Amino acid sequence: MNKEEKIVFKNRLKQFCHSMLEQRIEAAKAAIENAQQSANNEEKSSAGDKYETARAMSHLERDMHTRQLTENLKELSALHAINAETIYDHVTGGAFLKCADISFFIATGLGKQAIDGKTVLFLSPNAPLTKLLAHKKAGDYFFFNEQNFAIEEIY
Repeated sequence: MNKEEKIVFKNRLKQFCHSMLEQRIEAAKAAIENAQQSANNEEKSSAGDKYETARAMSHLERDMHTRQLTENLKELSALHAINAETIYDHVTGGAFLKCADISFFIATGLGKQAIDGKTVLFLSPNAPLTKLLAHKKAGDYFFFNEQNFAIEEIY
């Protein structure tokens, strides 16, 4: 791959991250709305404790989805700061690391995803594994998931 192809590929990965985060944000918003409607629709019955418990559970669910929404919005904001237009020679936000069986894209923590038939592990710049890789360069090795990996290329 030449320099331009690498940048196009990294931009596709970044766009993939953006799309996934947008989907998560929309799902969290819908879940918050559903939990709120559920709490609002609980009818007071003669069993007052049951009513209060159902409302409390709906509020807990809404709060959980609100935290997820907040976290996804923070990740989206951090993703906007990632520069995919630069070819890096070390591990940093926006870098792509190619190993034999798996590759890593340092942008946001989406976990393992299949992209163009290849396994890519999307890592947050603040992830413990990213910190482990911090000063690695092409040709270096690292130990992860009980396996030794050789970094073939970083860009």
